[in-house]
Amino acid sequence: MTVRTVDRAAGPRHPARPGPPAARERWSFLDRETPLGYLLVLPMAVVVLGLVGYPLVLTVWFSLTDKSLGSDSVSFVGLTNYLELLDDPVFARTMWNTFNYTVTAVLAKLVLGLVMALALNEVRRFRRFFRAAFLLPWVVPSSLSVLAWMWMFQADFSVLTYLGRQAGLVDGNIPWLGEAGWAMAAVQTVNIWRGAPFFGIIILAGLATVPKELVEAAVVDGASAWQRLRYVILPHLTPILVVVTLFSFVQTLGDFQIVWILTNGGPVNSTHLISTLAFRTGIRGADIASGSAISFFVFPALAAIIALQLTVMRRKAK
Repeated sequence: MTVRTVDRAAGPRHPARPGPPAARERWSFLDRETPLGYLLVLPMAVVVLGLVGYPLVLTVWFSLTDKSLGSDSVSFVGLTNYLELLDDPVFARTMWNTFNYTVTAVLAKLVLGLVMALALNEVRRFRRFFRAAFLLPWVVPSSLSVLAWMWMFQADFSVLTYLGRQAGLVDGNIPWLGEAGWAMAAVQTVNIWRGAPFFGIIILAGLATVPKELVEAAVVDGASAWQRLRYVILPHLTPILVVVTLFSFVQTLGDFQIVWILTNGGPVNSTHLISTLAFRTGIRGADIASGSAISFFVFPALAAIIALQLTVMRRKAK
């Protein structure tokens, strides 16, 4: 005799009924990676367009008009503001200052950051303390640190001049912020002092990815420290160095606080950058149209740097 048991708790086995067509389509849409990715990025894209896209479009429009503060009338003037800037010697000097300031500061930060990272990588005791100490110039608010540098650059009681006299390098007071050459060197020094730790920490993190086996093999083969750096370490750090350098170019091109607090673009416009000249012309001088045109001149350089950075990051990802 055969006894068959029925699992009544499980209930009858009927095929699941499909849900409504709209629900099926909605879940099918969310199951696909690409549409879901666009959906997740959409809120941030709206924020970025609102905070970046709208001001950019407004800047372009103002640069093509005669807009000024305190005036309600706006007339379209085309490329007049741009053509006037090309004939302005102050603007030409500012373009050169921006190029000189940016290239010199970024290259110096790259070299110092690499040296700093290599030195910190060899530290075994108190490693966390030294890392935190090296980061202080970068994390301290720029307005406070620049004010401290301003006191050190005072011609009459500069601690830098005092140290130079004690070392026998100079005789009198150095007009750090009073002469064109010294003033540009001063603002570049502050930028390098603030930015080198950022390079150092990023490169230090990259050194952790270099295979120790390759370095040890190079030591066994008799490679010197310079040869290990050139043929083993730097090839592995190249993608990181490129990305951090391009990022620093973007940051340095838009630098404003250091120059404005230390020199206000002086003496005699010798340290004006695109950002400081645009602020003085557009805000202080109430000429919104010319200020917008000045600030827009840096956009092609920024766009090229960002495009190059994205290309490098994509190749690195592949």
